Amino acid sequence: MSFEIIGWTNKEGRKMSEGESRAEEFQENLESKAGNLGKGKYGRILKMARTPTRDEYKKTCYIAAIGMIILGVVGFSIFWLMTYLPNYF
Repeated sequence: MSFEIIGWTNKEGRKMSEGESRAEEFQENLESKAGNLGKGKYGRILKMARTPTRDEYKKTCYIAAIGMIILGVVGFSIFWLMTYLPNYF
C-alpha cells in the first residue's frame, strides 16, 4: 500500500502526505495551547496548586467512601421499598 505525495510541504520544505500535514497542524495547535497553559484565567490557580499530603489524601478517600456508602444505602432502601411495600396495600 503506498500513499501518493501531494503538494504539501512542511517548514523544512520536505513534501508530506495529507495525513502528515494534518498531524503536523494538530501538533502545532496543541503545542501553542500548552505554551499558554499558565498564563490564562486559570494560571494563578495552577501556580497555587500542590500535591496533597498523605493525610489529606486519606481523609478525602474516607469522605468519598462514606458518601458512596450512604448513596448505596439510600438507593437500596428505595429499591426495597418499591419492590416489597406495594404488596402490602
